[in-house]
Amino acid sequence: MTSTTGIPEVRPIPRHIAIIMDGNGRWAKLRGLPRAEGHRQGVEAVRRVVRHCAELGVEHLTLFAFSSENWRRPAEEVGFLMGLFRMMLQREVTRMHRNGVRLTVIGDRGRFDAELQSLIAKAEARTAGNTKICLNIAANYGGRWDIVQAMNRLTRAHPERAGCYTELELQAELALGWAPEPDLFIRTGGEQRLSNFLLWQLAYTELYFTDTLWPDFREEALDEAVRSYQCRERRFGRTSEQLAVSS
Repeated sequence: MTSTTGIPEVRPIPRHIAIIMDGNGRWAKLRGLPRAEGHRQGVEAVRRVVRHCAELGVEHLTLFAFSSENWRRPAEEVGFLMGLFRMMLQREVTRMHRNGVRLTVIGDRGRFDAELQSLIAKAEARTAGNTKICLNIAANYGGRWDIVQAMNRLTRAHPERAGCYTELELQAELALGWAPEPDLFIRTGGEQRLSNFLLWQLAYTELYFTDTLWPDFREEALDEAVRSYQCRERRFGRTSEQLAVSS
């Protein structure tokens, strides 16, 4: 079911939170530090947020780590980010596994080197049975790419039905087709745009923007975002009067 073909269950704690982690570079610049230090501190923020989401009862957390457009950044920064991703997979997976975190990586892996692709596959296999929380890392990911890939898979599998695919069939082929759509989207760093992130899946997601830079995003900031979510009226096309009757 998608949020445009049915009405998802509304819970006080989001089942699925999606986050654009923005502001690492600006955090470092404000302190006269290299951008790399901002990214290192961003990893600490990831640890805090994953842990707190699990404590709150969030089932899925999707983090936008590296977009398909981020290859346009300076080569030195791209290389550092790839190294940071590699280090995380080497050093953090044991901790994740111990804490019941299932790790998945969504995006086009073809541009990553063979070692990084192998580390991703091993991390996913090792944590596949964990059920505390599912951490989805979007790396070399783009929302438009995701939709195109889903359509390409459908046309290869069922060319005889071209032009007749349903929304549910396409949704099932998306990178997160097996997960519930995000209930809450958070973007840190003050920008207020989706930046090609989960374009299909965010159709009815509640959006929350904060000026807090990602390295400063702590448990209290996440709680504030969840409280904002809890104050929203999630109608999914219905009227407020219909909601009052159904409750």
